[in-house]
Amino acid sequence: MSLARDVLTACEAKGLRVTAAESCTGGMVMAALTDVAGSSAVVDRGFVTYTNTAKTEMLGVREATLAAVGAVSEEVAREMALGALVNSDADLAVSVTGIAGPGGSEFKPEGRVCFGIATRNSCEVETVEFGAPGRDKVREAARNHALKLLLSAASA
Repeated sequence: MSLARDVLTACEAKGLRVTAAESCTGGMVMAALTDVAGSSAVVDRGFVTYTNTAKTEMLGVREATLAAVGAVSEEVAREMALGALVNSDADLAVSVTGIAGPGGSEFKPEGRVCFGIATRNSCEVETVEFGAPGRDKVREAARNHALKLLLSAASA
């Protein structure tokens, strides 16, 4: 995947180490990066935190945040990204939490994915509505969007 290669090249040029905190993508972001030979120069570690318990135990996401807004929220995406930085040796973290489907609700529809992108100095979050093209397509789109966020942050 050339997008993953571009992320690695940009990070290596700036001496950045990367981590990812993933929920609905289940490790797809880190898999895309580590599929590229030489990725160990950039990739530190990844966190697959599919359950709320994993989010709290591995990343320090607050139970109060999960109770107040749910796992699919910008607040949780922020806490996931920052928690990944705190619990790694990385300089740059991306987080992904969403509803890949099938299913969803009136308030949190299938295809809604929240992202965080964090450095040691800042953290930005956003929500993307991918619609309901099916679980595989939502997860693939979320992986690609997360890689684009990493590339943009590494290129800034």
